Amino acid sequence: MPGIELKPTPIADYFESIGYQPEIVNGRKIFRKFDSVEGEINSLVNGAALREINAAIIELKGKDALDLMHRISTNSLKDLSKESFKRTIFTNERGRIIDLATIVNFGDHQLMISSEFHKEKVIKWIEKYVIMDDVQVNDINGKYILLGLLGPQADSFITLVCGNVVNDIKPGTFKAVRSEGIIFFLAKQIDRNGYNKFYILADSINSLELMKYMKENKGPFDFNFVGEDAYSVYRITNGIPSAPNEMNDQYNPHETRLLDYVSFTKGCYIGQEVIARLDTYDKVQKYLCGITFDETFQVNGPAALFDEKGLEAGTVTSSIFSSRCKKQIGMGYVKRAYTEGGTELLLKNNGATVRAKVEKFPIRKR
Repeated sequence: MPGIELKPTPIADYFESIGYQPEIVNGRKIFRKFDSVEGEINSLVNGAALREINAAIIELKGKDALDLMHRISTNSLKDLSKESFKRTIFTNERGRIIDLATIVNFGDHQLMISSEFHKEKVIKWIEKYVIMDDVQVNDINGKYILLGLLGPQADSFITLVCGNVVNDIKPGTFKAVRSEGIIFFLAKQIDRNGYNKFYILADSINSLELMKYMKENKGPFDFNFVGEDAYSVYRITNGIPSAPNEMNDQYNPHETRLLDYVSFTKGCYIGQEVIARLDTYDKVQKYLCGITFDETFQVNGPAALFDEKGLEAGTVTSSIFSSRCKKQIGMGYVKRAYTEGGTELLLKNNGATVRAKVEKFPIRKR
């Protein structure tokens, strides 16, 4: 993304040292795939898949930090207990998304994990509302590496790695874990398909040792490292919005289907009146939907959708070819009148017209 200069991580350097070839994007080493995209997708769908999450990690200190996050974001954080985490959305005065963030409570301080693309914007937004509050906001990117482990076998696989301590971690909580001399924080969450997924937070040395250990001790599990292409297929298939494509100040939480992270009972926050009014009066004009296409194509940036009469019907925000569906799939914001699954639309892209069809999430092979 223009203006965002990202730095290579030790994980990326490790992958390169063992023979995987990165693509350099804005200074970041991006791995499109490791062994095979199809194998990685299979681990996401049927096995256990590990990926580095290129997130912004921000430290919040001071006795008023958690209260400030509660007051300026959409979710209720007032009673967030130690060793718990919760997702919340920062919205502007118009109820549009600044970023989706996870607040992790360590007791004497909190970590905020948000989009790397929106890091500077989020920090400035928080600091704007620190007036008399005892709050310090520190960018600590580089101190920790964040890994995500997901897939139906993730629970059993991480138990193989860590032991029965995994059973003591309830969804929405985390614990410090020491396994095979490797120290890390392990957090548990339930994904959109009802499976337990895990986040691993550690310094670079422990992250590297853990990844090596997993690679060498995967046992009977269908375990794979996951590159950007396989995760993009998984993300789009399951309707997981990402910054900056789907999460930016053009859209609100209703449209992005993120109301699980909005409290309608906690009282005021920035953008609350707009979000509440959209809910009360049923005024949402568009929704994030799945889309499939009759042709494979490349699209740079958002692309417009039209109906058969030439009326604008929506915008495609992400797309990729899916070998499982054997076609190009995508996601985007579709006007309410066209959101019924199976609705046929037209994509105008680089002077060409491609037939498109609106899909419900998750996108299935037909």
